[in-house]
Amino acid sequence: MDVPEGERTALTTSYPVGKLAATVERLRREVRAAQAEADGRALIELAKGILVERLGCGPAQAARQLAELAEQAKVTPLELAVDVINQSARDRLSDVAGAFLAGAKGDEGTAADRRERERSAAVRLREAESGALAAPDTQAVADSLFHHALTPLGAVAVAIWTAGTDGSLTLAGSAGFSPAEAGRWRYVPPGVVTVARTSLTERTGQWIGSLAETGLPSIGQHHFPDGGRAALPAGTGGRVHGVLEVVWPAPLEPQSPQVIRQVEALAELCAHTLETYAFVHGGDTVSEPRVLPDAAELVDLADGLHDPALVLVPYLDDGHLVDFHIHHVNSRFLDPAGRPRGLVNGALLLEAYPMAAGESELFQRVERVYATGEPFRAQRMNLTALVDQVTLASVADISISRHGNSVLLIWRVEDETARLASLLQHAQRLGRIGGFEENLLTGEITWNGQLFSLYGRSPSSGPVPLEELALHAHPDDAVAIGRFLRTLLHHRRPAAAAFRLQRPDEVTRHIRVVAEPVLDADGRPFVLRGAYQDISAQHWTEVALAATRDQLAHSEQQAAERNRLTLQLQHAIMPPTRAPLQAPRLDVAVRYRPAETEQLVGGDWYDAVVLPSGLVLLCVGDVAGHGIEAATSMVVLRNALRGLAVTGAGPGQLLTWLNSVAHHLTGSITATAVCGIYDPDSRTLRWARAGHLPPVLVRDAEAVSLPLLKGLLLGAVPDVVYGEDEVQLAVDDTLLMYTDGLIERRDRTMEESMTQLLTTVRTAPCTLDQQLDRLLTYSRSDTDDDTCIVGIRVS
Repeated sequence: MDVPEGERTALTTSYPVGKLAATVERLRREVRAAQAEADGRALIELAKGILVERLGCGPAQAARQLAELAEQAKVTPLELAVDVINQSARDRLSDVAGAFLAGAKGDEGTAADRRERERSAAVRLREAESGALAAPDTQAVADSLFHHALTPLGAVAVAIWTAGTDGSLTLAGSAGFSPAEAGRWRYVPPGVVTVARTSLTERTGQWIGSLAETGLPSIGQHHFPDGGRAALPAGTGGRVHGVLEVVWPAPLEPQSPQVIRQVEALAELCAHTLETYAFVHGGDTVSEPRVLPDAAELVDLADGLHDPALVLVPYLDDGHLVDFHIHHVNSRFLDPAGRPRGLVNGALLLEAYPMAAGESELFQRVERVYATGEPFRAQRMNLTALVDQVTLASVADISISRHGNSVLLIWRVEDETARLASLLQHAQRLGRIGGFEENLLTGEITWNGQLFSLYGRSPSSGPVPLEELALHAHPDDAVAIGRFLRTLLHHRRPAAAAFRLQRPDEVTRHIRVVAEPVLDADGRPFVLRGAYQDISAQHWTEVALAATRDQLAHSEQQAAERNRLTLQLQHAIMPPTRAPLQAPRLDVAVRYRPAETEQLVGGDWYDAVVLPSGLVLLCVGDVAGHGIEAATSMVVLRNALRGLAVTGAGPGQLLTWLNSVAHHLTGSITATAVCGIYDPDSRTLRWARAGHLPPVLVRDAEAVSLPLLKGLLLGAVPDVVYGEDEVQLAVDDTLLMYTDGLIERRDRTMEESMTQLLTTVRTAPCTLDQQLDRLLTYSRSDTDDDTCIVGIRVS
């Protein structure tokens, strides 16, 4: 029978499960109330301390004074405590809170809104600050910021990222996301462009109306695809420690300056937390507070280097980084302008080298290393210093790295003598070589420090004469050592021998000794000079190689067979040369250049075919990865697109179907593609893209890249809608589709490579085939990737 709603609720709550749920909810409310009371109590106690200092009274009198003032002002003790703190602190939070309240005047709203405003922005910010300062880790900081300061602004989630020195991001704390979502985004590798990564790279706040409009991935992208985002670098004093990312559930309208300043203040609060604690990546635990190395420790490190070095400390003006103090110049430093070290030590960097901010951009490099922690290295960098109105140029190798709150700048001006001496030292160390000299007349023996290390002896124990060499070697090597000594002393010729050295620490090392005699005027040896080399690694490597030679040969044979089959499959579907496509009033040419390295056989593919309707299908794509898996995935996508194109659907719909094939009907492969349908009768091209570079249109002497349409790469998510565009072509127009193997370089950005490509295609040869051959010839790509090009020219 039907039970009324009220009775059904009563019945539910009368059962044990309902009572348990009610108890859990009551306890949750009590915990939240206790947390809020604890945060407020901390602020009230801080205000009492301020009154004790100002009034010169005791804690009890300060408490009474605070209560009386709150009653007179008709505010709560917590709100009055925050006012006292703001007036005393005069920090960023107090300025932001004042601006926020000033902007909120006159906004009446509903009764609920007025009740919420009673807990002013100042109280919320100070409660967030109090919770963050008392938090044991950054996860607790995220919870405090979210509940106290961001939820009243309409935010539904927050993430705090720490920045690694390699450009990676680690999720240090979050609120509003599910544990599974936070686990998936625990670590973002270097080079992956996300909303937070963009904010870190540009070192500016990113306020995004809708995440879907950017096409950038980020945490919570599936739960809040159309929500707004704010990502702000968390830094202090010119140094970026991480990023604060805030999520709204719906598209974000332009925010008021008061709200922007409030979120910036929260990012600065995160920066202080990230600066204090070091987090264990990939885990939920927090290590002890990090002790940053100070400038004194870095000075000791610089003095121990064989290269000239500067120790720089930030010079702040009103909390902003404006320059760097040259805190220390080590004894090996050579000033490019020839000035003594005393004139450089203690000066500001831009005072000592005013041109450092000019052509060489040295100051900008130091500033970026200090901000992000990512080291910078450059060889044969041109530096200029303005001295007595005469520009002196120097060529140097530069190394810049951050250590704690200081920067180490190694500035090596080319010096052939010093360079050769350093190379010799490094060669002896890396080769594990120790030299000796033994005087046969006086018995004096000289060893260098490396030789004592090889023997496992302390310098105080003294060197070992060659005559006693057999006493320190394996007994089975006595014959080889005896032959070595006879050749050296009796035959008076250079000699070499290999033996097993038995050290005092019971460690056996394989040693090679080489020596030569120095003869006097009568032809008798009086000095022996030579060197010992530890060849243990070489010996055991040879043993391991001999033991695994058959297995390696078998593995090489299998790899060669696998590469041969992969190349056969790839060339069968994508031949490097192909007969021109016959299409009415249209010249079509394709080119395919395999990777130079056979081990990097990839998944680049192209297609150009006349459909039964008379339309022309044009497409290129790139499957992620290399090897047989990428080649077979390429075949699946290429053939699937051909079959789908027969339906007469547009390029956007074709990519939508192809995304379903990639996501559901394959091994979860990912790929990029650009697809076009050309109508020879109307000379129109409809095209769409899925994470791929857009086509290039060449008209007359101009070349432009078509607009960057919205389109996620294939296979990433199950349901994607791809937009498409239409281009009206004219006679003699040329359109090029290509894969990134044509332009991608390791030493430059994609924007620079695109500019070079547009410059190259502006000068069009006579035929389309010649133009495609010219593109391959002058391609400056250095990534050993496949290259596909599809070109059409309207006739």
